[in-house]
Amino acid sequence: MAPVFDKKNVLVIYVLGGPGAGKGTQCSKLVDEYGFCHLSAGDLLRAEQQREGSSYGELIRTYIREGNIVPMEVTIKLLENAMDAALKENRSGAGWSAGKGRFLIDGFPRKMDQAVKFDEEVCTASLVLFYQTTEEVMLKRLMKRGESSGRDDDNVESIKKRFVTYKETTMPVINYYAEHGKVAEIDSTVSVEEVYENTQKVVAKILAAQEASS
Repeated sequence: MAPVFDKKNVLVIYVLGGPGAGKGTQCSKLVDEYGFCHLSAGDLLRAEQQREGSSYGELIRTYIREGNIVPMEVTIKLLENAMDAALKENRSGAGWSAGKGRFLIDGFPRKMDQAVKFDEEVCTASLVLFYQTTEEVMLKRLMKRGESSGRDDDNVESIKKRFVTYKETTMPVINYYAEHGKVAEIDSTVSVEEVYENTQKVVAKILAAQEASS
């Protein structure tokens, strides 16, 4: 069975890195400059657990509270629905004409089976932006964010659980895509501006390649 979306028309870039690596900040800059649709798996799950009448709400709440990964069928369906909705919006700007679209999928896939299933069934990813920094830096950033985010999981205990989950389950995903030549590793310890400068170089190259092939 072919994926729902053809990667010739629909560009998917996975944005990965530990909790607090700066993924969301970089995504918002890419959205402003290149017109990407930014889909955060975590935001979609958090919105779904609050949605009136959601059949997934309680299940999602329990998994997030424990620092565990929500069953992939749920996350993948939410991402597919969000992509479909964005493509039907008739967005203007580069990359969005005649059934085309460009997506940043942030914080997903977090496990190998998620990566394989999404690539096979929804859309094959073209690139992984991998933001790399130390646990000390990430912990500091998350504790700072926790002062105003209101998120249940921005506390030391949950954060440490997330670091463990990330190392055990997400690093193999990054290694898998690296073997396929699809990973751009970016040091996110430096300033936001420097990180973005390095991100731009990579993204401009992949957009140019997509334009050339379509």
